[in-house]
Amino acid sequence: MAAVTLPLAVFALGRFPPVRRASTSNDDPRSVLHHALATILGAGGRMHLGATCLFVRADDLNSAIAQAGPSAAQDLIDRVKSRLRSALREQDAVIRLEDASFAIVVGSAAPMDIESLMQIATRVQSTLADPVQVGSGFARLRASVGLCQANGLNAPTPDAIIEAAETALVEARGAGIGSIRIYAPAMRARRNTRDMLVQDVAHALENGDIKPWFQPQLSTDTGRVTGFEALVRWHHPDRGPIPPSDFMPALDSAGLLERLGEVMVEQSLRALASWDAEGLDVPSVGVNLSSADLNNPALAERISWQIDRFDLTPDRLAIEVLESVVTSSPDDAVAKNIAALAALGCHVDLDDFGTGHASITTLRQLRIDRLKIDRSFVTGVDKDREQQNMVTTILAMCEHLGIATLAEGVETTGEHAMLAQLGCNHVQGFAIAHPMPFEETHAWLRAQVGTLVIRPTLRRKSL
Repeated sequence: MAAVTLPLAVFALGRFPPVRRASTSNDDPRSVLHHALATILGAGGRMHLGATCLFVRADDLNSAIAQAGPSAAQDLIDRVKSRLRSALREQDAVIRLEDASFAIVVGSAAPMDIESLMQIATRVQSTLADPVQVGSGFARLRASVGLCQANGLNAPTPDAIIEAAETALVEARGAGIGSIRIYAPAMRARRNTRDMLVQDVAHALENGDIKPWFQPQLSTDTGRVTGFEALVRWHHPDRGPIPPSDFMPALDSAGLLERLGEVMVEQSLRALASWDAEGLDVPSVGVNLSSADLNNPALAERISWQIDRFDLTPDRLAIEVLESVVTSSPDDAVAKNIAALAALGCHVDLDDFGTGHASITTLRQLRIDRLKIDRSFVTGVDKDREQQNMVTTILAMCEHLGIATLAEGVETTGEHAMLAQLGCNHVQGFAIAHPMPFEETHAWLRAQVGTLVIRPTLRRKSL
């Protein structure tokens, strides 16, 4: 790969000594980073307010490392580091911190404007974006970047710059993969709030306060319950209900997404065993798994153990996979895990279909059992002819592929009726029931059985 060189105009160049230093395996990366910043800030006996620290998170690197395997992991990390160096000058430093994070130190005799800072960050992103070979396949590494320039702080010490750049990275990751953020003082208060939330959410998860609520799924033919989806919920003792969109990033920051997956699977299987003991017919429960779960090579073994523990059969558990995390490569770690779970006997649902990039080939390769149609296609389907045509096309494709269908976000009886007429197999949404805590499911299930004797049959339209 050709080296990417930043134009000299980006840097107000001065006579800076190289900020790299020889390091050994015993060197703490943060100490190396601190030394690099101190070298620039102390050069020439004066503060250089253009000194800049970038924190780079290669968001897809952990997945690539898992795919490469332990023997090739260090080589992959070295190649990523080499690419980052190719985007910089010889005297600038690239330091791998931990996990998939890197720090970059850039020297400048005068402060840079926002455009120049953004140019550095986007060049760093670009040099990682080219496909990198991983085993027999290729991976693209998306990078989130947070940065701080010395003149953005009242007292630009190495420690202060490092903390500010890391805070900016947290903001960038919160804005979405591939985002860039330049430090601003308001970020510190937001980070303090997030740090408190991370502490709270970690305690809540281990204390059992974060738990699944269950939303029913019905057959459009019979009206019978065909399953529940387990949806994560948290009721904070002081702040009340906290939306998943607020606390899921905190779980991610705490590295607890896999632990959450374990809790959700365990509690869902426990619920199935309880319904069975009460004589309530719930064929299966669907559990959403994160990208962290799906990249764990021990996932299938772990789930198999949990299923055996509750004396259930694997077909009672449906693994829900977001369309946005699947790839077309059968060698991908996610694809291998999905195949292993399907071979175990679990059902596999592809969630939010229509919002990602799954192809027909992908649907076949991953052995998808059911496709969940995103609510964006469902809302107003009883009134909008174009919506009906799109849903009909999806349903026809699934029928030819032998894949069942479920429409999410069904909020009105009109949408329910239209989806049944179009040939959708299952529905889920507020028109059927809101998500409910486990304690309320028994009464709801008994009441639902009572409605079946008076439930009208909805005639389908032919496709």
